[in-house]
Amino acid sequence: MDARDTPPHADKPAAPAEDGWRHARVAVSLPEVHASIRVHHSEGFWRKMLAFAGPGLLVAVGYMDPGNWATDLAGGARYGYTLVSVILISNIIAMVLQHLALKLGIVTGRDLAQACRDHYSRRTSLALWVLCEIAIAACDLAEVIGSAIALNLLFGLPLLWGVLLTAADVMVVLLLQAKGFRLLEAIVATLILTIGGCFAYELIASRPDLPAVLRGLIPEPRIVTNPGMLYIAIGILGATVMPHNLYLHSSIVQTRAFERSEPGKAMAIKFATIDSTVALFLAFFINAAILILSAATFHGTEHENVADINDAFHLLSPVLGVPLASAMFAVALLASGQNSTITGTLAGQIVMEGFLNLRLRPWLRRLITRLIAIVPAAIVAGLSGEHGMGSLLILSQVILSLQLSFAVVPLVLFTGDRRKMGRFANRPALAAAAWIMTVAIVVLNAYLLVTTVIDWL
Repeated sequence: MDARDTPPHADKPAAPAEDGWRHARVAVSLPEVHASIRVHHSEGFWRKMLAFAGPGLLVAVGYMDPGNWATDLAGGARYGYTLVSVILISNIIAMVLQHLALKLGIVTGRDLAQACRDHYSRRTSLALWVLCEIAIAACDLAEVIGSAIALNLLFGLPLLWGVLLTAADVMVVLLLQAKGFRLLEAIVATLILTIGGCFAYELIASRPDLPAVLRGLIPEPRIVTNPGMLYIAIGILGATVMPHNLYLHSSIVQTRAFERSEPGKAMAIKFATIDSTVALFLAFFINAAILILSAATFHGTEHENVADINDAFHLLSPVLGVPLASAMFAVALLASGQNSTITGTLAGQIVMEGFLNLRLRPWLRRLITRLIAIVPAAIVAGLSGEHGMGSLLILSQVILSLQLSFAVVPLVLFTGDRRKMGRFANRPALAAAAWIMTVAIVVLNAYLLVTTVIDWL
């Protein structure tokens, strides 16, 4: 930790403060970019909106990463457009939770990792840190696998080589960080537009049944009564809300130099929420597009059992009769994997610094996380090939599902505590909705975990 980042008297544990935190002072989150982006307080709506635009896109990346693709492909191929409603519900849950995360960061000046460290005992904080590091490694694993599969599909690069090549992206991310946070946001926005453009092309080529798509937005009782449909629906829910996104969002909203007064915080919450909500609508479009493409192409044909990224790639062009369909699919997958690398780097830094109050050099932190993901991926790629990589991708999503509850529960607790949040504490209706969503996430992810383990046994 740099000396300039050390708060006064940081070596002495502070007594519980009136705001409800155990430690009265902590280092700022992401100190190298904290409050680095000017906010035009006296300007109009659109200038302020432009100043706050960006963090939502980084958060949205986690909702369209390669880990989501398998469940969306399987849902569309087997059940047509029915599960579009599940993606919509998942996104609504995500919007609420990300609103709570950004509100925590703006109001308290702490990211979620710092908040946990301040509030809980050292033993509990260390346990939460270990769980979160495992989740980030699992997310990184999905990025490695997704990028390796995309390179294999586009260029015929062996999976093992693709896995090893992804280690090089650490230098690219570090270079981007050194150039400023706005450049990072611009790169992410470009990659998201690339993904969106690819799937817009795919949807036009697949000619989906639009009335059926609109009907799919309305939840049907058979989603619950059909065991196979329920299993995939839970998989979609479990793969959508990523735990590291909550830590990430609570930190990166603090890159904006808004006034730390109550009116300034209220303004920041308003515009950050708009930014987050719009970005998550883009994520909804991309996730829904994967399912709709799968439904329009494979449902009702002999390919209804398609659930593998490789199979979908090889079948898209022949089934649709469009030569570019498969290539566009792989380009979107590669962009998705590279985008997730950027946000994974930031989340790893936030979690380590927040829970441990410890700063490592960014290249070392990224290298450690990437090696944890690369080693198992390289072993599986070398021994089992495509099938093993697919199984490893599913395992990474199960690990993420297991960790999610340990991020959501503290977030809902903290944002509902008036001692910590003051007048910005969750109102009764929002608090009730947040707890209902939390219980649903805990129960559904536990069910997904148990059924997956039983299937493997």
